[in-house]
Amino acid sequence: MSPRIVAIVGVILALWMTASHWLFGIGGPLTWWYVPTIGVTFAAVHIWLARRIGITHKRERRTGRSTIVTLSLSWASAIGFGLTVPNSVNGDLVSILSLASGTSFSAEMSIALCNPLGIVAFTLAGASLVFAYADARDPKPEEDEDFDETPLVPHPLA
Repeated sequence: MSPRIVAIVGVILALWMTASHWLFGIGGPLTWWYVPTIGVTFAAVHIWLARRIGITHKRERRTGRSTIVTLSLSWASAIGFGLTVPNSVNGDLVSILSLASGTSFSAEMSIALCNPLGIVAFTLAGASLVFAYADARDPKPEEDEDFDETPLVPHPLA
């Protein structure tokens, strides 16, 4: 996985999570809260992750499956979050999904799904970052390897 792709997709998804309402004509004042809190943080985590993946590649190691899977699931949750996050339009909370269906029940369900999807997106992005750190580590030495170490000094009371 390319670090550049991770950074670009992370920034695009951060914009999707915070300002996607404007694409559907339901932008509102809550966007100004979402951008500095959710958007900047999500983009920063992805830029940090892209840097760690770049370090893994410089050390001529492969990005692990766990990093890729958690990142992919984080992206899927971020897309869902962007669809369900509400914004205030004429005093009502409206999300992209509730706009599409037009019922008040779907607005309530969108709001109910929004928080778990956001939490999952951030948690999986953080897990992917932890896995990326582990991908770049040197392998642990085997117990049977002989490192020509000097033996320990015997205990003076033994």
